[in-house]
Amino acid sequence: MPINQTKLIAMLNEISDKIIAERDFLTELDRPIGDNDHGINMCKGFEAVKVKLETLADKDIGTILKTTGMTLVSTVGGSSGPLYGTLFMKMGMQLAGKNEMTFDEFLDAFHIGIQGVGERGRSTTGEKTMLDAMVPAMEAMKTTWEAEHDEKTALGAGAEAAAAGVAHTKELIATKGRASYVGERGIGHQDPGATSFLFMIQTAAEKF
Repeated sequence: MPINQTKLIAMLNEISDKIIAERDFLTELDRPIGDNDHGINMCKGFEAVKVKLETLADKDIGTILKTTGMTLVSTVGGSSGPLYGTLFMKMGMQLAGKNEMTFDEFLDAFHIGIQGVGERGRSTTGEKTMLDAMVPAMEAMKTTWEAEHDEKTALGAGAEAAAAGVAHTKELIATKGRASYVGERGIGHQDPGATSFLFMIQTAAEKF
């Protein structure tokens, strides 16, 4: 079932509400290995996104996603703003001019978005970043979609893979960002960025 502008805006609002609701938890995760502000920054960004979404009902999917990304870049502090902003902006560029998107088009755009995150952060999997949730989610969704051609099932598989990826970040030593400063002392702590992405894809799977 193609996703149109109305459904996309509703989904982005649900995701925003979830991130805002998890502000304190995400900030607490950031306390031992970061700047103790991931939840605060993400909440600020998605509050701004909700305001922007109110003005985008007549815009195409690419514009909605690109505007979401630009809003995050301009309002979210630290590395999360540029990284999440890149994800949404790259997806928006891929889907420019479309009034609806198929799940195949979503997967292609998400793949390009993830590549953008890796390039922007100069990172890859295994470095205790959001990519450790994003990449497994992408792979699981693609595999499940090809096998079953059911959007909700594919999103659910992606959420499960992202959760496993988040759990795995507890075992990793960060080599990027603020978390890299604590070295081995970061073992046992899950990555806040991977966790915020997990909340996004879980929300998408639940509300689709």
